[in-house]
Amino acid sequence: MSAPSDDARYGPGPGASTLDAAAPYPPAAYPPGASEPAAYEHVSLRRHDKVMELVLDRPDALNALSTAMAQEIAAATRALAADGGVRAVVVSASGTKAFCVGADLKERNGFSDADLMRQRPHFRAAFGGILDLPMPTLAAVHGYALGGGFEFALSCDLIVADETAVVGLPEVSVGVIPGGGGTQLLSRRVGASRAADLIFTARRIDAAEAHRIGILDRLVPAGEARTAALELAAQIALNSPVGLRAAKRALRRGYDVDLATGLDVEDGAWRATAFSGDRREGVAAFNEKRPPVWPGV
Repeated sequence: MSAPSDDARYGPGPGASTLDAAAPYPPAAYPPGASEPAAYEHVSLRRHDKVMELVLDRPDALNALSTAMAQEIAAATRALAADGGVRAVVVSASGTKAFCVGADLKERNGFSDADLMRQRPHFRAAFGGILDLPMPTLAAVHGYALGGGFEFALSCDLIVADETAVVGLPEVSVGVIPGGGGTQLLSRRVGASRAADLIFTARRIDAAEAHRIGILDRLVPAGEARTAALELAAQIALNSPVGLRAAKRALRRGYDVDLATGLDVEDGAWRATAFSGDRREGVAAFNEKRPPVWPGV
């Protein structure tokens, strides 16, 4: 389903600034055989010009990931992926204590094995929905980002966190392993041995250590993660949407291949931009000494 393009669908939220226009975004169609959310209850989507903010919104449960919330994240990310007007996405969270504390263990406490297996595709769709967004993604992390919450952040291209952030993958302490990409994404950020240290010990680390070892890309004062992430996303969104998406594809697809293959990946992405309207507009704007007006995707 293609999301409407009229910016008026979003409207300004209460006390809105240039970085804070908020209104519900329409849910995307859910896959056949699954329930389509009639409206978002556990997440919200807010537009900030060309930047969209996906807000994890279960503050009373520390934004713990329930089945219903996973379904809504999957639907929301499909809507975002289909919207060619979105140039960057910020994943943030409501409340003051936590970004997301991972799976809702109160919900799982009553699960049978069959219930757990029925939940699994919804969780994979939620994590995969963020990971597979075609535009640059940024996590704005405050407070606890544990288990699946940390994995949501790791699924983003950049992580901006404030000094209150505490991250960890504690799954082995409750009898499972990270299942939202943690074993794969953390090792790609910090290397296999550091990832093993955090996963095998199930320990939590504070923002200073997470920044020092390369988990966090930007560390900001307490209470400023969301603002900093939105400002960074707005800076990114000034650039060519065709170029941004192609650069992300090249980075993602070329990461763990040999150099020659990676250069071929880059060449394919370059060709996708070189003959685009964005390239023609970028060159014209440079020579005419004016801001570009990108045709986009």
